[in-house]
Amino acid sequence: MALLLRLGGQPLPPLSRFRIYVCGITPYDTTHLGHASTFTWVDTLARVLDHAGVQVQLCRNVTDVDDALVHEAARRQVAWQALATQQTAQFEDDMRKLRVRRPSFEPQSREYITEVVFLARALLDTGAAYERDGSVLFRGAEVPERAGLSRSAAEAALEATDHPNLGDDPLDVPVWQASSGDDPAWDSPWGPGRPGWHAECAAMATAILGLSVDVHGGGSDLAFPHHAYEAALVEAATGVAPFARAWMHIGEVGVGGEKMAKSTGNLVLIFDLLQEWQPEVVRLMILDRPWDAAWSYEPALLDRAAARLDDLRSAAGRGGDDEVAIGEVLGRLCNGLDVPGALAVADESGGEAAALCLSLLGLT
Repeated sequence: MALLLRLGGQPLPPLSRFRIYVCGITPYDTTHLGHASTFTWVDTLARVLDHAGVQVQLCRNVTDVDDALVHEAARRQVAWQALATQQTAQFEDDMRKLRVRRPSFEPQSREYITEVVFLARALLDTGAAYERDGSVLFRGAEVPERAGLSRSAAEAALEATDHPNLGDDPLDVPVWQASSGDDPAWDSPWGPGRPGWHAECAAMATAILGLSVDVHGGGSDLAFPHHAYEAALVEAATGVAPFARAWMHIGEVGVGGEKMAKSTGNLVLIFDLLQEWQPEVVRLMILDRPWDAAWSYEPALLDRAAARLDDLRSAAGRGGDDEVAIGEVLGRLCNGLDVPGALAVADESGGEAAALCLSLLGLT
């Protein structure tokens, strides 16, 4: 079967190998449903590609050098490294229980400091960055336009991420940020410092997967500024464009009309959900919708998913190997990860088509 993906609005040609990078967690708090949605969708993409005979190289990072992590560790009066290790272990346990498979690579930011320094040097050499008071700043004035944003909207989005304004322009972002006091710090040609957020992913992605990737995943809230700056950094340093052939920005998960986030106090934790529900039920609740659609969690969705899962299992038990239906299930999933469409075919046909759907969605 010809493989056609429309993750970024444009079809990708048939490939025998896919390099996928997905932005992982900042390990300062427990895994919530928003995190799980992103990683369940990327896991499903990898499962579909595997079944279609494509070699998948999936890289999911851990951003364990981050100011929010350091601040939370100070609040708890523990070392930031210890908090990162503990929360990463909890996250991985949650993912294992949710049937999200381990990625091919799982780099940690603290292990890629040298690569960030190399990236900063390359950007300085090309004139895309400049040094200021021990920090290296990337010139970001052109990034909003490539992301389809006005300058004012881009500045507001940066401010919402607690972006440190250290340079000549509010749109300039740190590739390397000077450290002081209790900040994490490593030696560099510019003095003690730490990586900038966007530079961490840029360095890890290119070090592991090369100068470009086939699919880059992450929550829709990361499209700007994180992904836009990450791509701009890589392309300015390497001259290779585009950095990502397709973007997979997973739809935002909310509760009661608000984005699910620690700051709003409305987190739905995966650990809690899995105390009451089968992992397959939680997965199906996440997946039974377009992958890029925003949605709002409510407990009734789990009841609905449980009933839907029972129906799908019953359909698989009816037997039968309708080759047309089997091909249509795979086709729906290959062509844009159309899970609702694949489920409709599986429900109607049953047998092997339903069994295949269960397998590819990680429900068996």
